[in-house]
Amino acid sequence: MRTVPVLWMLLLVIAASMKTYAQAQPSIIPGEIWPDTEGKPINAHGGGILYYKDTYYWYGEIKKDSTWRVPGSTWENYRVNAGGISCYSSKDLLHWKYEGVALASEKTDSTADLHISKVIERPKVIYNRKTGKFVMWMHIDSQDYLYARSGVAVSDKPEGPFQYMGSVRPNGNMARDMTIFQDDDGKAYHFYSSEENQTMHICELTADYLSHTSNDRRILIQQAREAPAVVKYNKRFYLFSSGCTGWSPNAASYATADSIMGEWTQHQNPCQGKDADSTFHAQSTFVLPVQGQQNIFIFMADRWNKTDLESSRYVWLPLIFDAESMPHILWKDQWTIE
Repeated sequence: MRTVPVLWMLLLVIAASMKTYAQAQPSIIPGEIWPDTEGKPINAHGGGILYYKDTYYWYGEIKKDSTWRVPGSTWENYRVNAGGISCYSSKDLLHWKYEGVALASEKTDSTADLHISKVIERPKVIYNRKTGKFVMWMHIDSQDYLYARSGVAVSDKPEGPFQYMGSVRPNGNMARDMTIFQDDDGKAYHFYSSEENQTMHICELTADYLSHTSNDRRILIQQAREAPAVVKYNKRFYLFSSGCTGWSPNAASYATADSIMGEWTQHQNPCQGKDADSTFHAQSTFVLPVQGQQNIFIFMADRWNKTDLESSRYVWLPLIFDAESMPHILWKDQWTIE
C-alpha cells in the first residue's frame, strides 16, 4: 500500500529537479532564451534597469501572442498588441524573479495612450530621492507612428504598479526612441529621437522628473540615430545608438561629450569581431553600470524577430573601456559578471 505514495514522492522530486534545472543558468548567454526563476522566458523587451536597495529591477515591453503587420504601412511595421510593461528583480543580474505587470495596458478605451492597439516602447525607470517616487518614461505612439510622444508614470514601489500620468511632445518636439539618464548630481535627462528620427534631442527634466524643462538641446543633427543608451565614464558621457533601419539590425555607433548639454562628437562602431557590422544582429537599449564593480558595464541590446516579436531575444555583452577611454563591445558566447 505504500507503493503509490512512494511513487508520487519520486515524481515530485523529479519534477522539482527539472524545475531547478530550468532555472539554473550559470552564465549570461547572449541571444538564447533566458528563463526567469520560474523557468518561463523573460518578457521584457526594449528595457532598462534600475538599481535600488541592493536589488536590480528590469523593466521591459511585454510582447505576447501573434505578430501582425499594420495594414497600409510603407515599411515593415510589425506589431503585437501592446501588453504593457513588465518588471523583474535580481540580486546577481543572472537569476530574475517575475514581479508582475508594472504598468498595464488598456483593453477597452481605444482612445487611451495605453490601449492595446497603441505603441508602448522602451520604458526606463529612475528613482527620485527628493520625492521618494519611482518615475517611468516611455515612448508612446499610434500604429502609424505619427503620434510620437513620451509618456510618464509614477509609483511608490519599484515593482509598481505605476500610475500613468499622460504623454507629451517635449517642448513641442516629436519624440520616439528614448532613454533616461540620471547624473551623479541627481539631475535627469531625456534623450529622444526627434524630427522624423533624423536628430537626437537631450532635454533636462524638472526636479520631480515628471515633466520637461526648456533646456532642450539638438545633437547628432541629421544623422538618423535611434535606440539611445547613455553611460558616464571618467567624467565623460557616452551615447550609444543605432541607425534607422526598422526592425533590421545595423552597425552601432557612439558619441561623446565632456558636458551632457555640451558638444557631442560622433565616433565609429564600438563593436568588434564577427557580426560587428550588425551589432551582433541586435539593437542597443541600455548600458548598465554594475554596482560594486569598478568600471564594469553591460551593453544591453535586443535581437528582434520582426515576424514573431514574442520570441525576440536579449543580447547582453561586457562593455570595456581601454586606457584611452575608448569603448569596446566584444562578442561572448557566454560570460559571467566576475
